[in-house]
Amino acid sequence: MLKTEKAPVDPELKRRIQELIAFRGGGYNEESVADIIENALKLLKDVEDSGDVRVIQTATRELRYAFKLFAPYSDVRKVTIFGSARTQPTRTEYLQGVAFGKKIAQAGFMVITGAGGGIMQAGHEGAGPENSFGANIRLPWEQSANAVIREDKKLITFKYFFTRKLIFIRHSDAIALFPGGFGTMDEGYEALTLMQTGKSQLMPLVLVDRPGGTYWKTWDKHVREHLLRDQLISPDDLNLYQITDDPDQAVKIITRFYRNFHSSRFVKDLFVIRLKHAPSESAIAAMNEDFADIISGVPIKTISATAEEIEDRDHVELARIAFGFNRKDYGRLRQLIDVLNGV
Repeated sequence: MLKTEKAPVDPELKRRIQELIAFRGGGYNEESVADIIENALKLLKDVEDSGDVRVIQTATRELRYAFKLFAPYSDVRKVTIFGSARTQPTRTEYLQGVAFGKKIAQAGFMVITGAGGGIMQAGHEGAGPENSFGANIRLPWEQSANAVIREDKKLITFKYFFTRKLIFIRHSDAIALFPGGFGTMDEGYEALTLMQTGKSQLMPLVLVDRPGGTYWKTWDKHVREHLLRDQLISPDDLNLYQITDDPDQAVKIITRFYRNFHSSRFVKDLFVIRLKHAPSESAIAAMNEDFADIISGVPIKTISATAEEIEDRDHVELARIAFGFNRKDYGRLRQLIDVLNGV
């Protein structure tokens, strides 16, 4: 939880903010919006540097518009494709990107890319503009949006990488990384870090190489020989990604993750996993034994939708299990999801 100074309550300020919200006709999340307005007003006294204020101003504007754009498609799962903007259309990796985009769209997913050329354009070509989002970035020398997404309303252009990256992760249900440069590495490591630390939902992260290629195998060797061997990560963290050189296999990895698993959330001290169908009592007993190392407190059990989920109308129709998760072993949690998808 964010720690800030406790400011005294100003009833008059709160009244005027509520009047302003009412003047605009009210709407969603009024309490949270009131808090944003109050904190924005604090900038008048707290932050003198105009550049710092512009960062907040631009980030808020970009995020508001992006969330608005994605909202109508919230019920459709999405895959973010990362890879080099420099990959030429004649390269095998480009053709694989086209094939992957087409097949993942046929499986019912939409595609998100950085909207540039190379692998990003390949993903959009395969999926088609109707199944594509573009999250472009303004750079001095590149990149204009590719021809597939350039005229589409589902294109956003960001000033800041951090807001763009947040949108990638926030709206992704899976990530596919093709060979790329610093940007691809950055996005991949950030996605892994967020899943490893529980700051994002667990999702399939698949690394796609060209047939017989060594790009991701070499990367994986570095991870194992340096990060793992030097105990900078745990062995279970290796469960957070998978490597393939076959776009069909990449699609299978992603779709199988959602074979039974739907979504998850914390409700107080319970970790709730929503499922298409509940596991049997014998399967739950086996999971409690096999995953005892990540259970803290309440064992795995089937439950009905919690009061919080009902209040939020959060997939109350689905089956669900819950348990006390230790909040640290997300690589093991990924293994538990694999087990749930196999029952």
